[in-house]
Amino acid sequence: MSKLSAERPIGVFDSGIGGLTVFSELARRMPEENLIYFGDTAHVPYGSKSKDAVTRFSLAIARYLTSKGIKLLVVACNTSSALALPELKKALKIPVVGVIEPGARAAAAATRVGRVAVIGTEATIRSGAYVSALKTQSPGIRARALSCPLFVPLVEEGWWDRRVTLDVAREYLSPLKGSGIDALILGCTHYPLLKRTLTKVMGSRVKLIDSAEQTASETAELLDELKLKRSGGPGWRTFYASDAPDRFLRIARLLGIKAKSVKLHSFDA
Repeated sequence: MSKLSAERPIGVFDSGIGGLTVFSELARRMPEENLIYFGDTAHVPYGSKSKDAVTRFSLAIARYLTSKGIKLLVVACNTSSALALPELKKALKIPVVGVIEPGARAAAAATRVGRVAVIGTEATIRSGAYVSALKTQSPGIRARALSCPLFVPLVEEGWWDRRVTLDVAREYLSPLKGSGIDALILGCTHYPLLKRTLTKVMGSRVKLIDSAEQTASETAELLDELKLKRSGGPGWRTFYASDAPDRFLRIARLLGIKAKSVKLHSFDA
């Protein structure tokens, strides 16, 4: 591939602000890459929606990002990765990276007792994508899966350390207490923002698996393999939201992301 191709940006999208955890890891690992992020704040949360709806939204965003000339798409949304990844790969002529396979690989490598749990949105858990990916990595793993639908709106509100969030976490995770797991996959990119709360509930002996680091690592390896890695100085960053860009900007800055502005792009799907 030509050097011009390598100059093109990486596209990243999520249903809202959760995918910024993946975006931040991509930026940390590959500061020279140009990055475009799209948060579908008009349709968040994806986890309670049908497969058809999630696929429509994901395809609409992917087509918009490809119109911006991206060289690779990172689906920084577990629900989209679980429900829409095959359609995205079929529709696009560029590489597409999801977050489920990297997360499963990280969990399989982390567990010492072969007992892993995954928490995610209703749609992600219902899909069985994580359990299937874990079994592919290590057939002997004993996996449990729980949906935690209230976590996404709590994160979108910025209530990461509120008492109500701790109470909700205790209720959701009570079936996992004393279950013998030693690794817990955060199967939604919003959930890493709740790490402190989740550690209070599960204790420090349970390793929290955030797929962001592994996804960024595998993205870098893929770019290297395809000879699409950009070289030179720091890359630029652009942010889009499908609704309430000012609110998105406020939350992004709370996360330490130096976004100067967030552009609005609404779509019908």
